[in-house]
Amino acid sequence: MAKARSTSISRRSVVAALALTAAPAALATADNAHAQAKDATPEKSLYERLGGVFAIAAVIDHFSDAVVKNPIVGQKSKNPQLREWHTKNLQRLPGLKFMRTLWVCNVAGGPFQFTATRPGKTPVGLEEAHRNLRISPAEFDEVAAELGRTLSFFKLPKREKDEVLAAFAAHKDEVTAGYVAGAKRG
Repeated sequence: MAKARSTSISRRSVVAALALTAAPAALATADNAHAQAKDATPEKSLYERLGGVFAIAAVIDHFSDAVVKNPIVGQKSKNPQLREWHTKNLQRLPGLKFMRTLWVCNVAGGPFQFTATRPGKTPVGLEEAHRNLRISPAEFDEVAAELGRTLSFFKLPKREKDEVLAAFAAHKDEVTAGYVAGAKRG
């Protein structure tokens, strides 16, 4: 009987040793499966990474107010159309902030759809909304710089900041479509 007992212990010891040996491999396989499942999870949209509509609206509010005060493209702009808009049409600013928020939400992959009051060539096209403002490429660049300063103010991570600025820059030709170099403004 003593012999049977030692055989039984030996078998238990072997089974336990095998289990202990297999456990790290099983855990590694489980970790690998979890990592693969995590990789299969779709990346968050820019809209989600920006924090959604409320965070975007806060950025747009700050940005829009900064553009009004900007000496190159705001109330003291040399461009008479921009100067007039930023001094005589400010009652429209809340609506513009709303439309800008919808536009950013839309181009960032959010659930909100932007519908232009003056449709451009594409659903998010901006050429008709800006044509009469005769915005020069340099003025567009200043607005982009103001947007960059606003995104820095909100401490947006570099990746998201670059993506927002790239989305904005993609519409430069539309926004400057009404500008004619050398033409008299006004």
